[in-house]
Amino acid sequence: MQVWPGEAYPLGATYDGAGTNFAVFTEAADRVELCLLHDDGSETAVELRESDAFVRHAYVPGIMPGQRYGFRVHGPYDPARGLRCNSAKLLLDPYAKAVAGSVRWGEEVYGYHFGAPDRRNDLDSAPHTMTSVVVNPYFDWGDDRLPRTQYHRTVIYEAHVKGLTMRHPGLPEELRGTYAGLAHPAVIEHLTKLGVTALELMPVHQFVNDHRLVDMSLNNYWGYNTVGFFAPHNAYASWGDRGQQVLEFKSAVRALHAAGIEVILDVVYNHTAEGNHLGPTLSFRGIDNERYYRLSEDRRFYTDTTGTGNSLLMRSPHVLQMIMDSLRYWVTEMHVDGFRFDLAATLARQFHEVDRLSSFFDLVQQDPVVSQVKLIAEPWDVGEGGYQVGNFPPLWTEWNGKYRDTVRDLWRGEQRTLAEFGSRLTGSSDLYQDDGRRPLASINFVTCHDGFTLHDLVSYNDKHNEANGEDNRDGESHNRSWNCGAEGESDDPQVLELRARQMRNFVATLMLSQGVPMISHGDEFGRTQRGNNNAYCQDSELAWVHWPEDGSELLDFTRALVWLRKEHPVFRRRRFFHGRPVEGTHDELSDIVWFTPEGQEMTQRDWDRAQASALSVFLNGNAISEPGPRGERIADDSFLLLFNASPRPLEFVVPVDHGRQWQVVVDTADPEAVARGTGRKVQAGDRLTLVDRSMTVLQRPA
Repeated sequence: MQVWPGEAYPLGATYDGAGTNFAVFTEAADRVELCLLHDDGSETAVELRESDAFVRHAYVPGIMPGQRYGFRVHGPYDPARGLRCNSAKLLLDPYAKAVAGSVRWGEEVYGYHFGAPDRRNDLDSAPHTMTSVVVNPYFDWGDDRLPRTQYHRTVIYEAHVKGLTMRHPGLPEELRGTYAGLAHPAVIEHLTKLGVTALELMPVHQFVNDHRLVDMSLNNYWGYNTVGFFAPHNAYASWGDRGQQVLEFKSAVRALHAAGIEVILDVVYNHTAEGNHLGPTLSFRGIDNERYYRLSEDRRFYTDTTGTGNSLLMRSPHVLQMIMDSLRYWVTEMHVDGFRFDLAATLARQFHEVDRLSSFFDLVQQDPVVSQVKLIAEPWDVGEGGYQVGNFPPLWTEWNGKYRDTVRDLWRGEQRTLAEFGSRLTGSSDLYQDDGRRPLASINFVTCHDGFTLHDLVSYNDKHNEANGEDNRDGESHNRSWNCGAEGESDDPQVLELRARQMRNFVATLMLSQGVPMISHGDEFGRTQRGNNNAYCQDSELAWVHWPEDGSELLDFTRALVWLRKEHPVFRRRRFFHGRPVEGTHDELSDIVWFTPEGQEMTQRDWDRAQASALSVFLNGNAISEPGPRGERIADDSFLLLFNASPRPLEFVVPVDHGRQWQVVVDTADPEAVARGTGRKVQAGDRLTLVDRSMTVLQRPA
């Protein structure tokens, strides 16, 4: 076999049509072998003799796409010094573009002997571990272009590749649970009819099913256990794992883009699947443990701000380079439109504390590729000071956990919620205005993958996670949920009616709030996980979306609210409300006015009343301060939103000075009438009775 010196950049395996260049960084190694794996179980070892700035590299002519490979790193094994090299372990390339196979758990994939964590284990891991794959980078993208949907026109749909497609009746069996299933016309038709503009996919980077879960006959269903930051997860491919997963993912992106739908990836750059000091040696740990991970003062152990056993070392230039290379790869080569960063506060931990000026954010800010796509932070982790909602840099948007909590509290009847609800409904200016951000920095959601589904939020007071095998100790215990009078499934007509109304209340509130709305997959049908609020290990009917054969009333209502939002810019403003008339709009009325149910403007005393649970808000479509794309004035209809979150019917007076005639366009207590377009007309000064826990929206033409 010929072996040429090759190049130190790019890292990973790069096929050029005639052969493949291999390059891997390690400062810890004394010697590195590239192992080319054969289908008969044998391997050919090629020593990477060339080294530039600790990057070992070689070019091997004739190595084609589909070739499986790994690295064996020879060097010191001294856990007390943070060194864990072990040439008996076949290691994944950190830059692998595809990964074949899965881990077969046993002592072979660990760097130590069970029961003796400081004693090196020389059992060969090759027959038991995953392998890297050389991929063909060439793909016919045709005329594919990133949709680049502006945030104020964005509606995000969070989904799991397998969970969304596994039970879709319109998909062929062989496409269910796959990237190809996402691209199927039946799925795309559902998303487009719903009004979705962005599909936010739960982790599709190659991940590992934890040893503990496999022993319990469970799986890491959610996938927040990454081992390959460049490789699409192979189990979601319908036709092979020797690079076919890359082609299939690209085809799915191309099909979604053709329908005008962006693809956002939920990415996990805060930790890896190798876990704590008792975890397996699959890649990074064996290549250069102390330069990939945050180690404790006692260097046998790891600093963990993620709850997973380890955290990546965010002050390491090599870790930062890997993350930025990965992000650019997914944008330039895989054509994705943005990223949602799991536990993003960990990315800001350059030393110990969360630092919004850390190197990672500096790199993102100046990067000409990554800075131009959607960047969404999950703004917390489990470390000290980790809750950072509102504190990310101006380029970023954030999952707004305070929005979720406040809206839940309002509709379940929690006291002293009204004032904060007013802020959340109008874009959370208290969180985002002081650093120059706009309402669109707030990604609003009521439910997501983590926690109760929408159906379960109104059906359970307590979590029911017994199926996870942890005696119901896992998952959040404080869910801000209310079961409407019966725990779990019920056949009581009154309970069912109230639950349906509560789900519509949440949908309507979400879609008519300033900011960017996010729907969790299946909530438009009212899917249930039977009270399990932590279905991370439930790769089963419990967590998969069950598609109703004939649609549903909630689906029709959700579609109507999404399209109401899309048609009216007053619900998706790009600037915060002023609370006064807007200059140049020729309208003497304020852009927003808050009213008591009696039709009187709210005073501070009204906001502060502990029992207050109802209000109206006037949104002036003639007082939108931001201009259109060509500088033109934006004018819209005006709306009056009436909220009755109290446990009894309330009479609302239509304010007398903000419009003479209105039409009911949303009534969460009577969705059928609105769907038929028979919303009644009301006059200024009229009295409307809203049933308990309901919401009505009135529209006045511009």
